Amino acid sequence: MGFISFAGRALFASVFLLSAYKEFSEYGTEGGPAAKSLRPKYDMFIRHVTSILGIHVPNIEVKHLIIAFIALKGIGGLLFILSSSLGACLLLVYLAITTPILYNFYNYGKQKSEFALLFANFTQNLALFGALLFYLGMKNSISKKNHVKKKAPKQKTT
Repeated sequence: MGFISFAGRALFASVFLLSAYKEFSEYGTEGGPAAKSLRPKYDMFIRHVTSILGIHVPNIEVKHLIIAFIALKGIGGLLFILSSSLGACLLLVYLAITTPILYNFYNYGKQKSEFALLFANFTQNLALFGALLFYLGMKNSISKKNHVKKKAPKQKTT
């Protein structure tokens, strides 16, 4: 069972690790293609949050966001393979930040061609998020079960 669990964690984390490696190798000086595709979506997200919530979002360089995302995916993926809750938490943070920004299907009408693809990717990331929550819940419940001390049976006195 231990090897199967390890293999499952490795396959799950490979999604994040391969993505981090690809973005790192293409980074260049301006953030690479990831920064080019993120810039308009990030700007739209900032305008959306500012107009709806009235909160001023600090202006962050997109290339710094890309570095942070690479670090979250890389470190989180490696720690997740090693069965660390911290790795799962880092991947959760990455998904929570990037999913609404990258897959902004809510800015498109259902008749637009982008809507279906963005919605599919959004729900895929929700599934990854749910799987990480499930992992953390199972890990916590197993560790609590292992720490429960069994009571010694009472000896009969006759």
